[in-house]
Amino acid sequence: MDDHHLPSDIIGMNKASPVSRRGFMTASAAAAAGYTLAAGDVRAEVITTDTNGLATGMAKVGEMPAYFARPEGVANPPVILVAMEIFGLHEYIKDVTRRLAKLGALAVAPDLYYRSGQDLPAIAEISKLMPIVNAKPDAELIADLDATVAWAKAQGGDTQRLGIIGFCRGGRTVWVYAASNPELKAGVAFYGSLVDPDGQKVLWPSSPTALAGQMKAPVLGLYGEADQGIPVAQVMAMKEALDAAGKTADFRIYPGAPHGFHADYRPSYRQEAATDAWAQTTKWFKTYKVLG
Repeated sequence: MDDHHLPSDIIGMNKASPVSRRGFMTASAAAAAGYTLAAGDVRAEVITTDTNGLATGMAKVGEMPAYFARPEGVANPPVILVAMEIFGLHEYIKDVTRRLAKLGALAVAPDLYYRSGQDLPAIAEISKLMPIVNAKPDAELIADLDATVAWAKAQGGDTQRLGIIGFCRGGRTVWVYAASNPELKAGVAFYGSLVDPDGQKVLWPSSPTALAGQMKAPVLGLYGEADQGIPVAQVMAMKEALDAAGKTADFRIYPGAPHGFHADYRPSYRQEAATDAWAQTTKWFKTYKVLG
């Protein structure tokens, strides 16, 4: 299929930089550990965040499953939504949620594709995932995130300090939600696509770049210079559109980093870029009063 008809996140993953196959889990071990299969090889040296001092678990937002983590004994913690990749609610997304809880947030990762009735992490082929995740309308996506915010507020979360973070397809989600929710205080988009593929207008009416003038919260965009699906020129075009609209945003482009450079379970992981990007994330949320 022509790349113009593929989402940027799919292109970026399919054209990731080659690496040695050494140091990876077997498929059965990766599945047992809760990681997705469709992303390919899973690194043996994944980052694992413990639950000491945290309350964690699965919850229901209406009918939608969600994983949450929050610091124990802390009243009114800030709320940070975690927007997943295309691979569903697997261990990497849960671990990121715990990392945010360690910073003091009630972090919630809703299972945005639950309506498919399929276990996305158990699907081994991206080609089988694509029809599922590409069928989700932006209107439904926004409604699911709004429902998650309402759930977090009902659990004692301080939604006056609301943030969102997302990776890959979830990075696009950050841009879309920042253009939708005036209550959002800040967002961080890791390699979120900025220009939608052809043929998605019915479900995805406006790409992030087209939404630049509607941004209601400051967004930090974190991108890889070697991302084959999101050229640096697209990132610069987004920056120019935001600047022209007078919107607050910042960007970091990491030299040599491919798509998925923060995904510590994948071969695309780049430790130096990922470490700096997480530091920038924490700083961003503190600057805009999401984190204390």
